[in-house]
Amino acid sequence: MNYWLLKSEPSTFGIDDLKARPKKTEPWDGVRNYQARNMLRDEIKKGDLAFFYHSNCKPPGIVGVVEVVKSGYPDHTAFDPDSAYFDAKSQPQNPRWFMVDVKFVKKFPEIISLDILKKQPELEGFPLLRKGNRLSVMPVAAEHWNFVQGLVKKD
Repeated sequence: MNYWLLKSEPSTFGIDDLKARPKKTEPWDGVRNYQARNMLRDEIKKGDLAFFYHSNCKPPGIVGVVEVVKSGYPDHTAFDPDSAYFDAKSQPQNPRWFMVDVKFVKKFPEIISLDILKKQPELEGFPLLRKGNRLSVMPVAAEHWNFVQGLVKKD
């Protein structure tokens, strides 16, 4: 199993939206960055776990955990001219963009804010904390995954 971090703006789709979905499952669509696309297409597999990260909000941070329940497949929103994620160069026979399906696992009692994460020397090398990193999909090393889990407040 591998670990990941998936970013979403809570005003667009937050962890509570995922929790409210039928079967608490939803496609992770709309990713339009080639490096992130490659991870969705080639690396993220069914059974992997990911931190759900709320971005572009105050405060940004990790809010919970999701499980990948379907490995990478073509992102159909790229083929839909009415979608905000439409890409005329992406065709069903030659898809440019990919997505995975995720399922809600748990919401943390409190957000683990980016400020808190930045203060942890144990998280040196964590891709989220690299200056200029704006990827919406990124790998998480097992030692970082375990450390962050230890930061979660107990109910």
